[in-house]
Amino acid sequence: MTFTSDIKDIVKAHQDVIEMVLQDDVFLHSIQDFCKLVIECYQNNGKILLCGNGGSAADAQHIAAEWQGRYLLDRKPLHAEALHANTSYITAVANDYGFEHVYSRAVEAQGKKGDMLIGLTTSGNSPNIVAALEKAQKMGMKCVGMTGSNPKPEIAPYCNLLLNVPSSVTARIQEVHILIGHIVCQLSEEALFKN
Repeated sequence: MTFTSDIKDIVKAHQDVIEMVLQDDVFLHSIQDFCKLVIECYQNNGKILLCGNGGSAADAQHIAAEWQGRYLLDRKPLHAEALHANTSYITAVANDYGFEHVYSRAVEAQGKKGDMLIGLTTSGNSPNIVAALEKAQKMGMKCVGMTGSNPKPEIAPYCNLLLNVPSSVTARIQEVHILIGHIVCQLSEEALFKN
């Protein structure tokens, strides 16, 4: 049994989405705007909260770790928190209020005007991400949504900036989300700490 052909097909599918991103000036400009929002948030002593479900939660935690730990530069930590990391909290709120409230209540407890919420949802319609972004918007936080090619994601009305990856395949969307996360971590870190 050999998988070489299948492996090449998967790599090619990844490459095709990356190529679409690379050729989309509007999308690239949105990544630049994302960088600027992050830099502004940190320059004003804000913090960044992130949320997602499943693989998107893992991506949220990965991105938060790059800011709070370090990405490339040896520098002071930046305040970033993935909201799903406290499992006792998540299970308590899910049990008592419903899973759709786990992130909005965390945003209400931890966020403030001038902070940022990044919501990752490949569909753009995850009820708990929608509720969190809505709460953050009402609190005066900057809101960034990362999703897939859904033309009308439910998170859209609550986002200052929406990054729609040009794919409907969950794996490809998440691969680009982590690429965007790495780009924004690198450029914000350099802007805040280089020299």
